[in-house]
Amino acid sequence: MARDLNPGPVLEADVVGLAHDGRGIARVDGKAVFVDGALPGERVTLRVIKRRRHMDEAFLGEILRASPDRVTPKCAHFGICGGCSLQHLAPDAQIAAKQGQLLEDLARIGHVVPERILAPLRGPEWGYRRRARLGVKYVTKKGRVLAGFREREKPYLADIRACEVLVAELRSLPQDLAALVEGLQMREHVPQVEVAVGDESTALVFRVMQTPSPADLDRLAAFGRERALTIYLQPGGLDSIHVLGGGPAPALAYRIDSADVRIEFGPVDFIQVNRAINDAMVGLALAELDPAPTDRVLDLFCGLGNFTLPLARRSAGVTGVEGDAQLVAKARANAASNQVGNAAFFTDNLFEPKDFGPWASERFDRVLLDPPRAGAREVALRMAAWRPQRVVYISCHPGSLARDAAILVESQGFRLVAAGVMDMFPHTTHVESIAVFERSA
Repeated sequence: MARDLNPGPVLEADVVGLAHDGRGIARVDGKAVFVDGALPGERVTLRVIKRRRHMDEAFLGEILRASPDRVTPKCAHFGICGGCSLQHLAPDAQIAAKQGQLLEDLARIGHVVPERILAPLRGPEWGYRRRARLGVKYVTKKGRVLAGFREREKPYLADIRACEVLVAELRSLPQDLAALVEGLQMREHVPQVEVAVGDESTALVFRVMQTPSPADLDRLAAFGRERALTIYLQPGGLDSIHVLGGGPAPALAYRIDSADVRIEFGPVDFIQVNRAINDAMVGLALAELDPAPTDRVLDLFCGLGNFTLPLARRSAGVTGVEGDAQLVAKARANAASNQVGNAAFFTDNLFEPKDFGPWASERFDRVLLDPPRAGAREVALRMAAWRPQRVVYISCHPGSLARDAAILVESQGFRLVAAGVMDMFPHTTHVESIAVFERSA
């Protein structure tokens, strides 16, 4: 149990590590102290504010000796907004920290060490985010609307004007949305706006808890026209999302240049937030999976076909499996629009092996996994039955990857031949990684 305290006395300590959430780790009398804003290699003053059995939490006071990797954050809201937590750390050091976390988790949780460490995939450090969910709230005490991300470690919306990681044309969107919603009659009934940016069009989905008045509809429509945005309204569940004014909307789509594929998606569909890294990631996955023209490939958690369609251009055929029937329907449509005729898609809950369809009884030469944060434990336990020569695992959570790597190596007859990180979310602690497994002789 943690105990909230009045800040303790001012202490000096050396920062010896970086926690997974971006806080510096110091040691005071042999006990770990997590210090928000401190970096490894620094000498700092701190004041303990919470005591726990195995670690304490502290405020950062003065930086007595700064890390050579400390940089000035670009965003004026850094430290308040919870969207980023590593802007004070140089980009090269961010990558090194993420790679260190991946290798540590593989060793500590999975008891495996990759034979080869892949060079990190790097992309733009600013203006990269093409998907976001922004909170919106009319704050009575302030007499105005706030729009953006939550404050760090708090449930309140941060009072921000611009976001440096949103794509450049939407940098001022928090401020613009706040001004828009302040002028709406339903300003207290718009809790969030989802952002989706395609290569040629951008969509905003306004969650509305009250039927908009004609005047509000006019203001929303004008906002969309002035900024070349497609405005959607969501009065209920996901099936209630519709284009403002009705009628067709411009297609949202992105290209995977490395594979000559165009993927269409809906305004709230999952896509990778960083276009440049996604393109490079698909290219790397195909290179490491290395399918032959005669190979049959299995793509699990296939989504819209982000990997399936590029793989189909390189192999005899691909079977894509996804738990969301609507995504599967869109994946089929994407295959048709890209004139890919050798990809078959199935809807199955990949966390429930007992319900798998006939595809699960087939054999595959290559397997690609791109699971959510929970990982792919259930399919990892069945991997040997498909008898692939190679498996490429794309992960958004290194702990889940490490757990599943242990399964593949210890019980399924594979070696971990390579692993590395991909900087999908610069300036955050999110670790996107790739691991390559090969069937042992």
